[in-house]
Amino acid sequence: MSDPILPHLESIPAPLRGSIVTFWQSFSARDAVPEELFPELVRVWAASTFVARGCVTKPDVFLELIKEGALHRVYKEGDLNQRVTDEAGQSGTQEELMQALRRLRQREMIRITWRDIAGLCDLEETLADTSDLAEACVGITLDWCYKELTRTLGTPRNSEGEAQQMVVLGMGKLGGRELNFSSDIDLIFAYPEGGKTDGARALDNQQFFIRLGQMLIKILNDNTADGFVYRVDMRLRPFGDSGPLASSFSAFENYYLTHGREWERYALIKARVIAGDLQAGKEFFDLIRPFVFRRYLDYGAFEELREIKDMIDRQARSKGQLDNVKIGPGGIREIEFIGQAFQLVRGGRDVDLQIRGICDVLRRLARRNLLPGHAEARLQHAYTFLRRTENHLQMVADQQVHSLPQNELERTRLAFSMNFDSWDDFKTRLDEHRDLVAHQFDQIFAARQEKVESREPETVLKRVWETAVDEEERLQILQEAGFEQPEAIARQIDELKQHRAVRLMTEKGRNRLNRLMPRLLQGIARQVRAEEV
Repeated sequence: MSDPILPHLESIPAPLRGSIVTFWQSFSARDAVPEELFPELVRVWAASTFVARGCVTKPDVFLELIKEGALHRVYKEGDLNQRVTDEAGQSGTQEELMQALRRLRQREMIRITWRDIAGLCDLEETLADTSDLAEACVGITLDWCYKELTRTLGTPRNSEGEAQQMVVLGMGKLGGRELNFSSDIDLIFAYPEGGKTDGARALDNQQFFIRLGQMLIKILNDNTADGFVYRVDMRLRPFGDSGPLASSFSAFENYYLTHGREWERYALIKARVIAGDLQAGKEFFDLIRPFVFRRYLDYGAFEELREIKDMIDRQARSKGQLDNVKIGPGGIREIEFIGQAFQLVRGGRDVDLQIRGICDVLRRLARRNLLPGHAEARLQHAYTFLRRTENHLQMVADQQVHSLPQNELERTRLAFSMNFDSWDDFKTRLDEHRDLVAHQFDQIFAARQEKVESREPETVLKRVWETAVDEEERLQILQEAGFEQPEAIARQIDELKQHRAVRLMTEKGRNRLNRLMPRLLQGIARQVRAEEV
């Protein structure tokens, strides 16, 4: 008697059928799977060995999803948090908590993958469920660890005796509720005020919260026989790996005031309190908001982000990652930079731009005519396509990959999961989206630097500004540029360069001025009474 699953394999590309048959033969609960689920099963198993292997090794988890109808149900707000609370929140020991969280993660990631690949949900649901699961796991783990530590060390309190709780910030895509399938989670740990615990042996608050953070990371990050929950990345905190794991609000405020860098403003745009003291989290954002969103129109953000992007491009080229859908040309990062550049420039004046999700940002930019409507629509389509591609790459084996596959089998798998008949058809559509994103990025961030350098009049005036020519040649260049009184202009240039404000500039400020002045001189030369201008 033939196996009832075999007829359903005809809908699957031939190279992918063998692995499905192998997994099915190893699956001990074949008789418990309703036959009406077979079309979805073969499709999902063809696209994700992670799901197929998970069903084979933990059939009880898969059957639980079937029994509850979870594979075909949209979760309501709070459902994931409630499930994590019910199944992990009452764990008696750390080992029990770690085991419960790992089982939960596998169960819910199988569900998320199934719904996505079977076409039962859109990208927004996939990203929201992935983010909500991570948030719930962090929140329950923090609450459990806090109770455990206060039991042995006492409760941390400020100078007035008020209990202190940690504030956990989710950064990047976790903060924006856009977490990709197999992502690290970027976190920052903060606490409101200094003080000491009220235990038998008083402990400084910072040391308490550092221990709390270390405990949380271990529970989520350690790879046990049951796997891991999330890889935790703490490098976005002040001073990175060399800085303390947890700091007070005042320490954060002082750091961003004196040491804060432009990339940290960019990183904080999506930051969101995902666990701990939510009210204190609001106070924290009131402190750092002026650093992130300047009150003036901060056009320098375009240049800063362009420099960050150039650095990413160099890394991508040096590591052979031009086929990386995240950081490669026309990738996800360029779409994010487009939206977030406008947020950094205008967010201080326009509070409606102080939002986290990139799709919402693009829509608001279009409504304000900062992006043409047709460009916004195309970027939205490109973002959806690129993010689905990224997720489907990671859903294959639950690995953090962003680059396109090189072997034929994996190319067939990806094209199939993205609903294309062939790799060539998929790649053609992907390239169209990436070309559009790259073009729009260049439009927003102006011409590339090498194009600017090639403008002859501006390049020559650069030599004048930097005093790279003798006096006679300098006057000749100024005259040929259009200045009728080159001596007066040369004198004004010298006076400006000797001005105290210029001499006291930071290196970054001086570099900006050096890029600005040749362009400014070129523009002034075209004006009537240029010397006055």
